[in-house]
Amino acid sequence: MALPFPLAEPPSDAAVESGRKLFAGEVTFVKGVVAMSGLPDADRPEVCFAGRSNVGKSSLINALTGRKALARASNTPGRTQEINYFDLGGQTFLVDLPGYGYANAPLPKVEKWQALLKQYLSGRATLRRAFVLIDARHGIKPVDEEIMALLDSSAVTFQCVLTKADKVKAAERDKMLAQVRTRLATHAAAFPEIVLTSSEKGDGIATLRAIIATLE
Repeated sequence: MALPFPLAEPPSDAAVESGRKLFAGEVTFVKGVVAMSGLPDADRPEVCFAGRSNVGKSSLINALTGRKALARASNTPGRTQEINYFDLGGQTFLVDLPGYGYANAPLPKVEKWQALLKQYLSGRATLRRAFVLIDARHGIKPVDEEIMALLDSSAVTFQCVLTKADKVKAAERDKMLAQVRTRLATHAAAFPEIVLTSSEKGDGIATLRAIIATLE
């Protein structure tokens, strides 16, 4: 019997090339948005990346785009307080959502971010897919379940992307994958494939690019 939520199959050569082309063009920072009124025109497909603080989101976006400092990594959880828009060659918006699990942020600020996140997820018609990043060393945590429940209620399809896969020993990987699959099975909006990545080693980057290129 096939596993629920299998790892994504390696993409075809044509899909790899489509993904390479999409990310090989000009990638520019458009703007950081703090309110729905500031969103750019919904004139092209977009994908968004969500993940708790320090999951490796900035590193993954930099690896996808092949630019070392496009998304700024920060050692302070919750530093990125805006919805950051990047333009992929005028074809697609790549959207970096604020990190959640804000250990060091004041409560009113957290509530403001969460309200903006809810409005964005439920009100952006051009959003094709959300990618929820999960640290492969830790699996899905309660704070991740919160964003997944929000995506369920917003009817936004999300795909689980495991980061830092190179930091997990083979013996621990199956146990972690079993936990992730069990948790994903409880979410109606979960896309039935997992992408395993390592920004450091480049694992899964071509696969993720190819997936994004097919969502246009």
